[in-house]
Amino acid sequence: MLLLAAKFGVPVCPHAGGVGLCELVQHLSAFDYIAVSASLDDVVVEYVDHLHEHFLDPVRISGERYLLPEQPGYSAQMRSETLTRFAFPHGAEWAAGPAPGRQT
Repeated sequence: MLLLAAKFGVPVCPHAGGVGLCELVQHLSAFDYIAVSASLDDVVVEYVDHLHEHFLDPVRISGERYLLPEQPGYSAQMRSETLTRFAFPHGAEWAAGPAPGRQT
């Protein structure tokens, strides 16, 4: 996608608004800078500042830029506590029943 867009001069803004997508899209941003555009000019990458606490190597931002991950891998490994707490149907978040407004 990034290579094809670069070939035709089409701007790309990767979507990163869901759980763990920022942790993944930081790698696209790094690849774009290192191997495709070699520039930070006119670069737009979505960032949503929530739910990062559920990951072992959460995304980091400095100066409105993604920083490189501190650990090897894709930064998408979730904490075991999170997986246990939100496991369906027996995790603690499900034990109290549906949230208000949520149908079962």
